[in-house]
Amino acid sequence: MSVGKSGRASVAVLGEHEIIEIIRRRLELMPDSPVSFGDDVSAVGLGGKRLAVLKTDMLVGKTDVPSGMSLWQAARKSIVMNVSDFASKGVSPVAVLVALGLPRDLTRQDIEQIADGLNAGAREYGAYVVGGDTNEASDLVVSVSLFGSTEQGKLMLRSGACPGDVLAVTGSFGKSAAGLRLLLDERCSAPNELREGLLQAVYMPKARLPEGLALGQCGAVSASIDSSDGLAWSLHEIARMSNVGFALDRVPMAEEVFRFAELNGFDALDLALYGGEEYELVVTVKANLCAKAAAAVEAVGGCLLPIGKVTGERGIFFHVGGEKRLIEARGWEHFKSEV
Repeated sequence: MSVGKSGRASVAVLGEHEIIEIIRRRLELMPDSPVSFGDDVSAVGLGGKRLAVLKTDMLVGKTDVPSGMSLWQAARKSIVMNVSDFASKGVSPVAVLVALGLPRDLTRQDIEQIADGLNAGAREYGAYVVGGDTNEASDLVVSVSLFGSTEQGKLMLRSGACPGDVLAVTGSFGKSAAGLRLLLDERCSAPNELREGLLQAVYMPKARLPEGLALGQCGAVSASIDSSDGLAWSLHEIARMSNVGFALDRVPMAEEVFRFAELNGFDALDLALYGGEEYELVVTVKANLCAKAAAAVEAVGGCLLPIGKVTGERGIFFHVGGEKRLIEARGWEHFKSEV
């Protein structure tokens, strides 16, 4: 038995994904669940063709609130994290429950910031905070539960990709990873205008909800996930759940990522692939419906960028300059990734 599966192994050895798998194996799973355990959201039948869609995600001060982020921004981010998963399924959020763990040294002004940030995040995406719970904690904890509904068969799952489908994303990658390095590594530097743009990507992330809803409506998507754990990890999750592979011919990166990487000695492609904390959608699209999907996203002010193809051969590779580079299954993982 490997160390990672030993009963004596700590959570630091196990990591988030193994912890989830341990818990999953010990649960009695709901029969005929509309969504496989481990997808971006959960769902329960409401009768007829309607599904209740549920999502919960937790923001913790130590691991999710970098230096310089205000409590307003942190509270808003806790909503965005959840909305991004709804976006990847093509579901509009309706109601939000929030459980707060609050250190006792927070002030009235701090609580007002948190409340305002929660409200701003919910209203930004058309939802309302309808209740929750508060308790004392040693660190800030904002646990958000999101609720919505959809028709059965409308959810874009991780498990439907087929060989020949087109792999596409809703934006570029690497800015959040570069911004986090500026905040976490004092050896990193950037000119003020570059620094401000990279930090903005960290402090004010955006969920691609309009794009996700448009893609869900157009019926062109075979599989979908959000990229909050990193582009590489997202690709491996779709590949695992769809039993496919990927051949990439491009990885969209903002010009700021190349500038930051050159200034600080990083590989820009590594920042884009393995950074995490970005909320783009990663989708596979039926080849004959690519134009329809792109038009649907453009109609709501977004863009859909083809970056490769789905293959029948397992493994994820980036083909560039006549070379074939393996994309590893790594990204942000709680308990293992460095804060």
